Amino acid sequence: MASEHPLIIRDKDTMRKWSRTMRAQGKIIGLVPTMGYLHEGHLSLIKEAHKHADSIVVSIYVNPGQFSPNEDLSTYPSDFFGDIQKLKSVPGGVDVVFCPHNLYDYGQSLVQCGNKEEMKEKERKMSCLEDSGIGHETWVRVEKLEKGLCGKSRPVFFRGVATVVTKLFNIVEPDVAVFGKKDYQQWRIIQRMVRDLDFGIQVVGSELVREEDGLAMSSRNVRLSPEERDKALSISRSLSEAKVAARKGQINSSDLINLVIQAIQEAGGTVDYAEIVDQESLNAVEEIKGPVVFCIAAWFGKVRLLDNMEINP
Repeated sequence: MASEHPLIIRDKDTMRKWSRTMRAQGKIIGLVPTMGYLHEGHLSLIKEAHKHADSIVVSIYVNPGQFSPNEDLSTYPSDFFGDIQKLKSVPGGVDVVFCPHNLYDYGQSLVQCGNKEEMKEKERKMSCLEDSGIGHETWVRVEKLEKGLCGKSRPVFFRGVATVVTKLFNIVEPDVAVFGKKDYQQWRIIQRMVRDLDFGIQVVGSELVREEDGLAMSSRNVRLSPEERDKALSISRSLSEAKVAARKGQINSSDLINLVIQAIQEAGGTVDYAEIVDQESLNAVEEIKGPVVFCIAAWFGKVRLLDNMEINP
């Protein structure tokens, strides 16, 4: 049972020493990686972690390696004090909050990306780390799974995710790690990475959590205006309609995709992608004949939202 006040660790070596001490005591360690600005979706991951582990570590770290220079790293929302208060409210608590200042600190300058206007001409296939000149040059890639869906418009994103998760795994040394299925592609990529590289870690996918009105919970939702938020409900509503249609026998993917795209566009959104893919391989399917997931990324105003629904015929 965690104490009421989680231990806050910022140093890599201290984090690793704590984990090894717990393991020597026979504890099973669970890790929930986050970028902070926590909401009920994150808290549900911690509750899931308690089902699999004795001691819980929550990492809070905004990873510069998954932002390209034309994405404004500095605007990602944060509220560390608020996050700690929320973590205290979770049944069973949290043992450690690992909040490193900079996981890429090799005795050189801090990582910063400029705003979009300043960086818009820079190469999209470079991350903020490479742009900073700090010398980090080792990357982890899951080559096929990273290419589709979000990987099409964010070519450095999953390379950065896989690399920072590998670093967290090597520092925290967990037995179990929990990821949310809202970021479906990310969850599958981490599963594949763990399998391929023989990490001794169980990767658990926790179900997507929605607001009462159906909007998928996200730290980015706070950036939506009231009008944009109302329009964004078209994503979950149209996905639900597509799921019902599939269960009634509509198995043609193109027809279902067009239904969702039309609903989002009529609501004023811009679709980045809408694809029905196999749940394991993430390959697009023309007809629904087995377990699939309908994945969506759409813009409302300046906010890019993700959602998905699994369909199991």
